[in-house]
Amino acid sequence: MTSMSNRIVVITGASAGIGYACAETFARAGAKLIITARRKDRIDALASRLKKEFGTDVLTLRLDVRDQPAVEKAFTSLPEPWDKVDVLVNNAGLSRGLDKLHEGRLLDWEEMIDTNVKGLLYVSRAVIPGMVERQRGTIINIGSIAGHDVYPGGNVYCATKHAVDAITRGLRMDLVDTPIRVCTVDPGLVETEFSLVRFRGDAERAAKVYDNIKVLEPTDVAEAVLFCATRPAHVQLAELLILPTVQASPTMVYRKGK
Repeated sequence: MTSMSNRIVVITGASAGIGYACAETFARAGAKLIITARRKDRIDALASRLKKEFGTDVLTLRLDVRDQPAVEKAFTSLPEPWDKVDVLVNNAGLSRGLDKLHEGRLLDWEEMIDTNVKGLLYVSRAVIPGMVERQRGTIINIGSIAGHDVYPGGNVYCATKHAVDAITRGLRMDLVDTPIRVCTVDPGLVETEFSLVRFRGDAERAAKVYDNIKVLEPTDVAEAVLFCATRPAHVQLAELLILPTVQASPTMVYRKGK
């Protein structure tokens, strides 16, 4: 088992949901954190709490992963020892709408592609060269069950998560001659702000997604991410699909009650 004590862990999209839970889980394991998000007030509050509860060193970065120059500047200007990243958790991502493709909004498509695909690429391109130079590191991309199957109305979102899967597998090939591990954790239904974001703040519609079922909590996914990061150095969990017990596929969910 690989200890996380004093390891430097980057988590993107840490202001809520899975990213927030990952920050808490890695802090509890003794890691030092670089947490990023667009909502700086949230990650600053999170950092303050983690320092108080776990004595964790936390560096917060206000960052929109869609902004390539900002991403490059943020990671190339990290002071020592923060520039020696051990674990990268590419978590930032979102979905917009459930429209049929021929009725979709271009703005929604661009936001999903720019965040879920290009943002992941920008951060990876900025962080991985240092891992290669130091000959150590673990990359964990947060995918989705939507990267395995497509569901009605999920056309572009599912395409972005299929892209995450392809990028992850390709990256693993690119790094096979190094000690660097490349993993993907692919959740099913998780109760986060995901549906609220997808439906642009429509809380009633978002709540119906999780109505009358017990879905995953962000901590469930965060613990899986930590498990990937703490395996022995010769072990990489290439792909981990994690679902609530009531879910068998993106469209097959048993709704009987929590």
